[in-house]
Amino acid sequence: QVLCNGSPTAPVILSGTVPFTVFDWTNSAPSIGLAASGTGDIASFIATNTTNAPVVATITVTPTYTNGGVTCTGTPRTFTITVNPTPTVNTVASQVLCNGSPTTAVTFTGAVTGTVYNWTNNNTSIGLSASGTGNIPSFNAVNSGNAPAMATITVMPVYTNGGVTCTGTPRTFTIT
Repeated sequence: QVLCNGSPTAPVILSGTVPFTVFDWTNSAPSIGLAASGTGDIASFIATNTTNAPVVATITVTPTYTNGGVTCTGTPRTFTITVNPTPTVNTVASQVLCNGSPTTAVTFTGAVTGTVYNWTNNNTSIGLSASGTGNIPSFNAVNSGNAPAMATITVMPVYTNGGVTCTGTPRTFTIT
């Protein structure tokens, strides 16, 4: 399974062909919110990742069968649960400019390497498109009216790993 931080896992139902088999498991990364070991099925839990990179937990399941005081151990199987980090975007300073002046280029940064920054602009009359991905290069600010024109830019940090896309908390700034 690959999940975002704070998402519920799918339950893991353990089974085999021999009735009354006991399934013991170990977890290499208890920090994801799953105990270090247990017996039987693994119930859904909220996956946790407090780091800035994916955390991969390897779960090893060992089947055992006991009869007549003799315990037989089968071949262990493994699977992984990967918990992606929550992407972030650092605060961006707002800008106030005169009509025709160049803006300061906006470079988005955050703690999680590989984050993509998608942004939207609610006022294209200032000379900036309605949306984009990545940094915003300098452009000449436009105001064809007789009052200040303010645009609010909302930036959404997005991180994708293992086919799963995780979003962080958006930030806003203005260009006036």
